[in-house]
Amino acid sequence: MFSFVPLESYYPLYINICLLLVIFTLFHTWVLKMDNHVNLVFTNIAGGGLLLFITLYIGQREISGIYFGDTINYARAYQKYALGGELNEEGDLGWNIFMKFIASYASISTFFTIIAFLYIFPLYKISVTYFNQYWYYAFIMFLVSFSFWTYGVNGIRNGTACSLFLWGLCYERKKVVMALFFFLAISFHKTLLLPIIAYLVTYIYNNPKFFFYGWVLCIPLSLVAGGFWINLFSSLGFGDDRLSGYLTSAPADGTFSNTGFRWDFLFHSAFAVFAGWYFVLKRKFQDTTYNKLLITYLICNGFWILVITANFSNRFAYLSWFMMAIVIIYPLLKKQFFANQHFIIGKILSIYFSFTYLMFYLYYN
Repeated sequence: MFSFVPLESYYPLYINICLLLVIFTLFHTWVLKMDNHVNLVFTNIAGGGLLLFITLYIGQREISGIYFGDTINYARAYQKYALGGELNEEGDLGWNIFMKFIASYASISTFFTIIAFLYIFPLYKISVTYFNQYWYYAFIMFLVSFSFWTYGVNGIRNGTACSLFLWGLCYERKKVVMALFFFLAISFHKTLLLPIIAYLVTYIYNNPKFFFYGWVLCIPLSLVAGGFWINLFSSLGFGDDRLSGYLTSAPADGTFSNTGFRWDFLFHSAFAVFAGWYFVLKRKFQDTTYNKLLITYLICNGFWILVITANFSNRFAYLSWFMMAIVIIYPLLKKQFFANQHFIIGKILSIYFSFTYLMFYLYYN
């Protein structure tokens, strides 16, 4: 569908479309009130169009062995199933069953479009569930996140599994449905055990203050004894042998461009931590659902900090980063904190997106 877009321009086109939308959104937050009819019409049209476009844009991408990371490997596995290959019962069984089932009926492009839907629709679903008519602001925060593109075209299983987890959160009052989505998430990628366990912890203790201290403590613990934590978690077999291998394997293509303690990505992770601290501790924002989201983020991000020096630690970073957008924006869409709050939302969106934009054009290039 988008074969007219050169492969080397695929991501730059996406990120610059996001830039235009962020600028338009910033302008609207400056000149219009949040509940203004014109603003709501704009956000619904822009959000709905973005949902459809990004789903098709990612799902209908060309198969390339140079661009889009592991897309080529997923395509090869899918082709084997399409030709009648036996079910791979090792690894993430739910994912393999799903892939083999779809391969019996659909082309590879249709498969990737279905996966793109499963990756992106839950971001829309949770935004609408939590924020009703103001869903657009959370949704676009998700789509301009630093890790969004990577886990839509490269770490596809991980990204889809995390989105299934978010979809499950939409059914807080329907625990059986929530459990089903959690089970599907784990069956797609076993690392989802971490955020699911972290979320279950919130039913036992729901005060974020303790977890803020724990997150801060993880930094010196990682600096002083990073190797100890890497060996500990790998020896525990977090998920399976393949996942333990992420922690102990030698540097390879597809990992962070630099190894060692990543202060830049710690800075990125701190966006959500600062937002949580400001609203919960400083501004006394009380919301049980938000506390659960925040605590889940703090636990998962703290785990990543402990193993931050490991190769492939990006696989674990995403287990918290996929929640950053909603942790940052949630309080601002639930309670009035500032006189010009709509414009502040626009500025926060712009600053948040700036990290994604500048990392691509200044850091990676």
